[in-house]
Amino acid sequence: MSLAVADSSALVSLGVVGESHPDPLSIFLTNYDVVVPPEVVEELRDIASYDDNYGQAATVVLDRRNTLTTEAVDLDSTFPLDDGENAAVTLANESDVSLFLCDEFNQLGLIHASLANTRLVTTPTLLSIFVRTDQLSPGDALTLLDDTQFTVDY
Repeated sequence: MSLAVADSSALVSLGVVGESHPDPLSIFLTNYDVVVPPEVVEELRDIASYDDNYGQAATVVLDRRNTLTTEAVDLDSTFPLDDGENAAVTLANESDVSLFLCDEFNQLGLIHASLANTRLVTTPTLLSIFVRTDQLSPGDALTLLDDTQFTVDY
């Protein structure tokens, strides 16, 4: 199975639940061994404390925490992103991962430039991969995109 590193915003995007669509988090966790730094878990806990859709989505991810591997890294104090993205980028660069899943859209260029040998993928791109590999119907992918706001960064 391929190895992936994910940041908290992307995991929250995948954790969106609803009766009208499949569970994209389960599809992701079925296809990838997912590694996250402890800073991402802490961000998920912070997000889960909110009483809104994002808090619920973070709770869904935390409920599946046993399917995530947590691996600590040393943070680069000069890296101009929050600790979660900083640690996730460092982890991706130090590991043999296939992809880095990230929805930090305001800093996507910086994150892409900071990755050494890892493919940067956003949640909309990941959903399109699931459509192309017949794991998700185009209609379900569109519903997920409509139900998820990818402009919120955590």
